Amino acid sequence: MERYALRDFTKASPAETEDAMERAEVVFYDRCPLELPNAADLEFMRTGLPRELQVKNISYHPESDSIPRFEAAPEVAQRIERILRAHGQRVEAFLRASCPDFVPNWTLGTTSFRSIEEHGRKLKPRSSNELVHIDAGAYGATNGARILRFFVNIHPDRNRVWGTKGSFNAIMGRHPEIWTAARGGKPRVTIDKSPVDALYSGLVSAVGKLYPLARVLDSSPYDRSMRRIHNFMKENPEFRDSRENYQEIHFPPLSAWMVFTDGISHSVLTGQYALVTTVLVPLANCRTPALTPYHVLARSAA
Repeated sequence: MERYALRDFTKASPAETEDAMERAEVVFYDRCPLELPNAADLEFMRTGLPRELQVKNISYHPESDSIPRFEAAPEVAQRIERILRAHGQRVEAFLRASCPDFVPNWTLGTTSFRSIEEHGRKLKPRSSNELVHIDAGAYGATNGARILRFFVNIHPDRNRVWGTKGSFNAIMGRHPEIWTAARGGKPRVTIDKSPVDALYSGLVSAVGKLYPLARVLDSSPYDRSMRRIHNFMKENPEFRDSRENYQEIHFPPLSAWMVFTDGISHSVLTGQYALVTTVLVPLANCRTPALTPYHVLARSAA
């Protein structure tokens, strides 16, 4: 049985850090290893944003250098954009030093402020972070790239609490019914693009050169399979309610952690005020490709 006993990776080498992440471990830092927004900016995020702006995510997109669909007074919008841009840049610099093998051709995603208390939001299962799941389809089509997320709990005095049922690989080994969901009614899991998929992706890529946010429209058979797994985990009552291999992980205030969220099942049971930066790491950069969800599904697709 997998257990996630947190150990501090502050003094770990890049190879130790990268290998741990590929083994579906949580790379944890008892104190965030990079500079955080100053005290005034942290207080602004926690209490200074107007109540009507307390949405789940306020996300800075580096590809457009903006926070899309965010309506606020100019001084509010400019301040939160500055805070999130600077934090994303600091996370990028930290990852370049701590995980250098993951860097070539990576895709820098959003830096988000998660402002709402996760517990008790009463959302539909597919939208609820309180249900154990794996992440899928970040920013459209990953095509097998790993979803790396760097988290910081910026609540001043409360833990952020995750639930997990173990790694993607372990869960797929224990639950054959999830393979049925992944196949989507086909004899085998499909992960490779058809000519139609390739044509569609090419069109999205062309549009994305003019409108960078259009890339979220892209898709791939692999990402659709992962999305079906994500939905099954949240919607199937038997899996959802099972306590088999279940564990809770407590992340203290001002601690940080990073994981491949496509490789670790997780839910957010309680927690408010977190910073989350996402990076897509190409499959070719992985030190142990056999452990990646893409190759796990590929063995079934063969």
